[in-house]
Amino acid sequence: MVDHPRARKLADRIQQIVAQMLDTRIKDPRLGFVTVTDVRVTGDLQHASVFYTVLGDEAARVDSAAALASATGLIRSEVGRQTGVRLTPTLEFIPDAVPETAAHLEDALRAAAERDAEVARLAASASYAGEADPYRRADESDEDED
Repeated sequence: MVDHPRARKLADRIQQIVAQMLDTRIKDPRLGFVTVTDVRVTGDLQHASVFYTVLGDEAARVDSAAALASATGLIRSEVGRQTGVRLTPTLEFIPDAVPETAAHLEDALRAAAERDAEVARLAASASYAGEADPYRRADESDEDED
C-alpha cells in the first residue's frame, strides 16, 4: 500500500487532536491513562484508525474502550473543526497490541538466555570423550615409525 503524504499529515494532526482531547476535554471517569500510539488514515481520507494503549489491568482497558466509544462523536467533531478537511473521517479506536507483543518477546528472550546459560554451565564442566586433540600430527607419526 502506498503511503500518501496528505494522509500521513492528516494522521499526524488527528493524533495530536485526539491526544489533546483526551487530556483536556474528555472528562469521563471510566477513561484511564490512555496513550495514542498511532493513527492511520485511508488514502481517500474517509476513515481513520486510532491505535491506543491503556496503562493498567484488563478492567481499565475495558472501561477506557467504553469511554472512547461514547466520546467518539465529540472527538470526531473536534477533528473536523480543527483539520478543516471537506469530509471529516470516521474514527475507529483500536487497542494497540504492542505492549503484549513486547512482553511476549521479553519472555522468549529471557527463556533463551536461561537456556544459553545452562548450556554454558554444562560445557564448562564437560570433558572430552577421547583425547583433547584427536588428529595426528606429522611429527608424531615420524616418532611412531622409528
